[in-house]
Amino acid sequence: MKTLHLKQFKIALFFVLFFVLQSCVVTPGTRKNEQISSGKRENFHQLNSEALKYLKANDPKGLKALLSKEMIEKNNEKTVELISNRLNDNAYDLLDEYYVVHKYKDTDTVRATNGNINRYNLLYPYAATEMYLAYFIPKKTNNKYMISLAYAKFNYGWKIIKLNLEPYTINGKTAPELFALAKEQYGNKQLQAALNNVSLAVTCFEPGAYWQYPDQVDASSFYTRLNQEVNIRYSYPLVLKQIATGPMILRVYNKNMDDGTYPMVYYMTHFSLKDTTEVKKENLQIRNVVAKLMPGLEKNNKYILYSAFNKQPTGYEEVDHFDMTDKVR
Repeated sequence: MKTLHLKQFKIALFFVLFFVLQSCVVTPGTRKNEQISSGKRENFHQLNSEALKYLKANDPKGLKALLSKEMIEKNNEKTVELISNRLNDNAYDLLDEYYVVHKYKDTDTVRATNGNINRYNLLYPYAATEMYLAYFIPKKTNNKYMISLAYAKFNYGWKIIKLNLEPYTINGKTAPELFALAKEQYGNKQLQAALNNVSLAVTCFEPGAYWQYPDQVDASSFYTRLNQEVNIRYSYPLVLKQIATGPMILRVYNKNMDDGTYPMVYYMTHFSLKDTTEVKKENLQIRNVVAKLMPGLEKNNKYILYSAFNKQPTGYEEVDHFDMTDKVR
């Protein structure tokens, strides 16, 4: 009888140990957002709150407690300062988060599986069997910067292995959306407008740590080819012979403003910049010519900016200029 009780006790003990051990085992795979168990997700969010607290306070010393040994050896002060500025300018929300458990050391890719224009891959180095990636974007502003926090679970705890701040949207559009707009404009023979938008796309094709859009390579090739076409088509500096006073466009590029990024037209005028009345009158004629010469430039833009010069800027010295804004919508 005693032997039977002992056997039953051993069997019961075996199952208790089995379930305890099973509860400690993590199943390989990738969980995104709500797929992450509520307990783990809550723990990760506590980590994020702690990290964002130090980042917002521009406190790299306090942040060290959350950094991996390799990250501590790096100089993160400038990145922390830039992120601090963004966090103090706008409230940030969590966009996406991933909990990754590796089965093998080379399982370092999360592939986009849907046809959404903003789908993206994650290609990250193996840092530990368990990793966590979090991506934050601001609630407001058209030009959004993404904050990335990547963690790995070491024998000394969950630690940040990557800290990142990069452009996510420009004028309210992501890189793939800007690329799609540029291709549409190119199809409509709006070359300068297309070049402006694909150049914006290229600047925000890697908004997050390990984040990769599938059409990044195509966009870079498109930009290179289109840049050559625009140089041939307009051959800057370009004299506007349609206007009797002969102003000359020097370049057209994108300029960042507080509320967005807009086309900037640099040009030289024969009128003295001090004679603002004549400069403004001539500028109205230039706007009409530019609208015909460079169709589509106003699309997705509230303004087109103009800067008039008497002397060609070189980048090596301050040159006087007179700035004007054309509100197109």
